[in-house]
Amino acid sequence: MKTDLRPIGEVVKDLGIDPETVENYGKYMAKIPLDNKAFALEPKGKLVLVTAITPTPAGEGKTTTVIGLAQAMRRLGRKVSIAIREPSLGPCFGVKGGATGGGRSKVEPSDRINLSFTGDFPSITAAHNLLSAMINNHIHFGNTLHIDTKRILFPRTIDMNDRSLRSIIVGVGGHENGALAEDSFVITPASEIMAIVGLSTSYSDLKDRLGRIIIGMNSAGEAVHAKDINAHGAMAALLTDAIKPNVVQTTESVPAFIHTGPFGNIAHGTSSIIADRLALRTSEIVITEAGFGSDLGAEKFFDLVSRIGSIPVNAVVIVATVRALKHHGGAVNLSEENTEAMIKGTANLFRHIENIRSFGFDPVVAINRFSGDTKKELDMLSSILREKNVSFSVSDIFSGGGEGGLDLAREVLKHLEQGTPKINYVYDFSDPVREKIEKVARRVYGASGVIYDRKALSDLKTIEKLGLEGLPICIAKTQNSLSDDPKMLNAPENFKVKVEGINISAGAGFLVPLMGSIMTMPGLPRKPSAENIDITDDGEITGLQ
Repeated sequence: MKTDLRPIGEVVKDLGIDPETVENYGKYMAKIPLDNKAFALEPKGKLVLVTAITPTPAGEGKTTTVIGLAQAMRRLGRKVSIAIREPSLGPCFGVKGGATGGGRSKVEPSDRINLSFTGDFPSITAAHNLLSAMINNHIHFGNTLHIDTKRILFPRTIDMNDRSLRSIIVGVGGHENGALAEDSFVITPASEIMAIVGLSTSYSDLKDRLGRIIIGMNSAGEAVHAKDINAHGAMAALLTDAIKPNVVQTTESVPAFIHTGPFGNIAHGTSSIIADRLALRTSEIVITEAGFGSDLGAEKFFDLVSRIGSIPVNAVVIVATVRALKHHGGAVNLSEENTEAMIKGTANLFRHIENIRSFGFDPVVAINRFSGDTKKELDMLSSILREKNVSFSVSDIFSGGGEGGLDLAREVLKHLEQGTPKINYVYDFSDPVREKIEKVARRVYGASGVIYDRKALSDLKTIEKLGLEGLPICIAKTQNSLSDDPKMLNAPENFKVKVEGINISAGAGFLVPLMGSIMTMPGLPRKPSAENIDITDDGEITGLQ
């Protein structure tokens, strides 16, 4: 635990919130109750959306940039806060490690945030699995709703990478153990309950969304909902605290709202609507992030989150690194200077710039400097961006904190002063589902067309039969490529994407087209990060990066 952190009461006081009205979780963390007077304030803040180029193993530092940019804004005298997602235990113990920023641009207490935090993920996991248990219980005791055990659509969940749970058999061992059936697990950030908590705006909205969850189909081919087995009330009770936004602080005492954690390649990949709204009511500038690149997180923020939550977007930042561009350009050793590969990889950056411009925004490119970047590489990238009339800044927020992001902050402030562009959405909610999918695939991914698997065509008929065609879409695809093939790097052309199926998240309020091979339950790598995590005799957590 850092000794120079401010008590959380002082942090919320900076937001104009009475410290006596928050619920403290120790000395440095708190939750804001939904009846807090701050929620009744008029929204006055401007929102900066931070996205990135297509992710690479080299890392881009999007969360670190959000934090460093906010700290720089604070140094320039702005009342600023950030709104980011909660980390998942799966990636923390798997490949990625923690998700609280890095260096001098982190949110604290990082060890608590990365692990148990305030208990939101366990509550969401419990609410999800309560519904799973009640589905099986209803079937065991007579199945009066005639749920087709071969068409149960609601899986189970756990916040851990465990490949052995991807496909399981339940009810083994006799009738007293329930009906024998196939089942599966998804990781908690992929749970529909996670998406519901992130998109809900009140307790009544939460309960209504939980009730609308389609748990399966009956023998007549009709949808059966969570409210039909009276599960939604108890589920909402489990989520009483989880829906309250959390507030912590950055290494330079910027207030940080950290709430919900939907994955960007599976769900909508943003912080909660409640956290965004509270931040906009208590700050002059709010900096938030959307999962992965502009093709996933940013598209979903514009087309889905901003519309559902009436969240404005006032400026956009795209994070890029020399290392990542070299990876997209085909470089093998990213530590070696390779201007040729970097120049080739800028094609990926410009595709993301085009995406953001198609939404109506002129983005600022944040070149997140790594220690191994050479002056020649940085100068050449700067020259290319300048020649293409792209606003940019080279930032050094990992080692420099807010000081290292001052130039970036000034560039973003210029864009905020130019007024708020009108969002040019990709599709209308009233468009047919296939048209929505094809508009995103062509305009955002750059695909030449869309192929539909037999199951996807069947799912389209089911969606039409259930009267759910008016729902927005939340496409699940690989984050590692603009296409649905993770091996197609940089800026692929003349490719088609394939829709394997379309899941219905009626409670969350969107449809999930599945493109390519989507893993909703990751596995641990050969040498997981968990092997390096430990605790000392005095209770200090070590090895959590």
